[in-house]
Amino acid sequence: MTQRINYMQQSPEFFKQLMNLSNAEKESAIEETILDLVHIRASQINGCGFCLDMHAKQAKMNGERELRLYHLPIWRESTLFSPRERAALAWTEILTKLPEHGVPAEVYDRVREQFSEKELSDLTFSVMTINAWNRINVAFTTVPGSADAAFGLNKAGLN
Repeated sequence: MTQRINYMQQSPEFFKQLMNLSNAEKESAIEETILDLVHIRASQINGCGFCLDMHAKQAKMNGERELRLYHLPIWRESTLFSPRERAALAWTEILTKLPEHGVPAEVYDRVREQFSEKELSDLTFSVMTINAWNRINVAFTTVPGSADAAFGLNKAGLN
C-alpha cells in the first residue's frame, strides 16, 4: 500500500503545530516509559501501522523489554505492568475509544489514584496527540518504517 498524499507538504503549518505538541511531551510530568506504552497501545487500538512501528522502535531504543511490548494487548492479564502503568493504559483506552456517555467515574477515580492533577492533564494531552497522529497516518496510509532514517529509528535493531 502506498501513501495517499503527503500531508506534511500539503498542510505544513498544521504539521508543524502537531510536531510542536509532540515535542512538548519532552517536558511532560509523565515518565518516558509510560509515554512509550501509551503511544503503542493507542496505535494498536487505532490500527495505525506507521505509529505502531515507530513507537515500538522508540520504546526499544529507550530500553523497553520486548516481552512487555508483546504483552501490551493483554495488559490487564499480564503481571509485567505496574499499577501506574495500568492506570495510564486504562486512561489511554477509554480516551481512545470514548464511550457514549463519557469517562466513567470509576475509571477516572482509579486513574486519579496514580496520577497528580498535572500528571493526569499531561497524560491526557499525550493520549490526544497520539490519537491525532494515528488518525492522519491511517487516513493517508503512511507506510510503516518510511521515516526510520529521518527519526533515527534504524538504530532500534528491529528490521
